[in-house]
Amino acid sequence: MITVTGLTKNFDGFRALNDLDLHVDKGSIYGLIGVNGSGKTTLIKHLTGILRPDFGQVLMDGCPVYENRQLKQRTGYIPDDLYFFSSTNLNEAARFYRSLYPNWNEKRYVEMTENFHLNKKIRMSRFSKGMQKQAAFLLTICAMPDYLILDEPIDGLDPIVRRQVWNYIVEDVAEREMTVLVSSHNLREMEGICDSVGILSHGSMLIERDLDELKTDIHKIQVAYRSAPENPYEGLNVLRRELRGSVELLVVRSSREAAEEIIRRHQPILFDILPLSLEEIFICELGGETSELQNILF
Repeated sequence: MITVTGLTKNFDGFRALNDLDLHVDKGSIYGLIGVNGSGKTTLIKHLTGILRPDFGQVLMDGCPVYENRQLKQRTGYIPDDLYFFSSTNLNEAARFYRSLYPNWNEKRYVEMTENFHLNKKIRMSRFSKGMQKQAAFLLTICAMPDYLILDEPIDGLDPIVRRQVWNYIVEDVAEREMTVLVSSHNLREMEGICDSVGILSHGSMLIERDLDELKTDIHKIQVAYRSAPENPYEGLNVLRRELRGSVELLVVRSSREAAEEIIRRHQPILFDILPLSLEEIFICELGGETSELQNILF
């Protein structure tokens, strides 16, 4: 289990993280999302023990992460910007990882290099960006981590390899109860893989919920009336409202039952409740007001 409480970090007077809380259950996949500059990478560097908190706590299994060698031996981390020694090939990198991680799985390493079709003897600096991502993932997952921290893990990968990567992750979560935190801008893919999500905004946790629960609380509705009633949505928390001809498009935060009861009082001639995607929820929670964002939402 990962627990972050009251995490605050300043850089030269700029507050990158502000009293942030985060909870990731053991054996789950947690999606961390936010616009650029929201603090995702800074948070991840605290989770991996790279940065020391100014205030607050970052715990795994109830123990502080910073300068904790035992926890780091159980944690795999793939950053967005990869670095490999210029003259190192995959076999040499595996030898290095083997010396650092006591749970290294040699059999899995052999199998994964064959599945990913990676040449183990040429320098990794000659790999394409996608091949370097594959190599980083292969080395990290063969270390058999209890905690896996991923920053844009599928950027640059083709669809077939992306599916392979997610299959390995889901397999380890199911079989070993590995705990995963993944930060990505690919919200459609995150929606299909994550158990819960946290939305960061300006260094604070805007919302943190189980994904299924989050979707049951926010709804997109289209409704039309023969004659417009006065205050038809009183009692509903309307996050967004737009008129398209005679049809109103709404996003409301409430239970489905409450929304249906309130709106049907006014006998609409059209009433549909539509599912919202994680991408739409993200845009709505951050209050995007540009026409581009509204076109995505509606």
